[in-house]
Amino acid sequence: MQLVLYTSAFCAPCAQARSVLEDAARLVPQATVIERDVARENAVAADDGIRMTPTVVVLTDDGTEVFRAAGVPTLNQVLTAAAQAL
Repeated sequence: MQLVLYTSAFCAPCAQARSVLEDAARLVPQATVIERDVARENAVAADDGIRMTPTVVVLTDDGTEVFRAAGVPTLNQVLTAAAQAL
C-alpha cells in the first residue's frame, strides 16, 4: 500500500500531513510513504488531479485509490483508509 503526499515548498500544512503519514507508516508496516513535490512532478500531479497541497492519497498495491484528502487528514482517517487498502 502507498501513502502518497503531494506537497509544495511553501506549504506549512504539508509538514503536518507529513507527520500524520509518518505516524501511520510506523503503525502499518505494509505502508510505504511517497512524497511528491508538485513543482518538480507537475505532470504527475496534474494527471492525478491534484488541485491543492497538501493532498494525501492512499493506494492499494494494485494502484486503486481508496482515500483522498485535500488538506491535513487525521491519523484516524489515514489508518481507516489503510485498513481498506489492505
